[in-house]
Amino acid sequence: MGKIVIEEMEFYAFHGHYQEEQIVGNRFLVDLEMETNLSVPASSDNLNDAVNYQLAYQIIKNEMRRTKSNLLENIGKRMLDALFAKMDNIEKATIRVRKLNPPLGGPIKSVGITMSRKQGE
Repeated sequence: MGKIVIEEMEFYAFHGHYQEEQIVGNRFLVDLEMETNLSVPASSDNLNDAVNYQLAYQIIKNEMRRTKSNLLENIGKRMLDALFAKMDNIEKATIRVRKLNPPLGGPIKSVGITMSRKQGE
């Protein structure tokens, strides 16, 4: 067992509860951790035996650009749903979604959520 980690994928998207957020947009950072069996690709050195993290990135990117969400929780759920629907060699995935400089009335670096799911849940 091992982990593949993609950190700080940055996207500009139009998610948020307030109408202004859905018009003006904001910057988001997404971290993804995927647990899988790394022994086969470690021995074979063959991409076909590994979790394709380029595909994982494209899935995340598509979900960020897709339908506007009011809540970070909804974005995280959609990402996990899409990852498990399209990638069968992930045993567990953890996603962290952060909105940078959220409009909360003061200087705040980010606000975010972290969600995890195992295969079959």
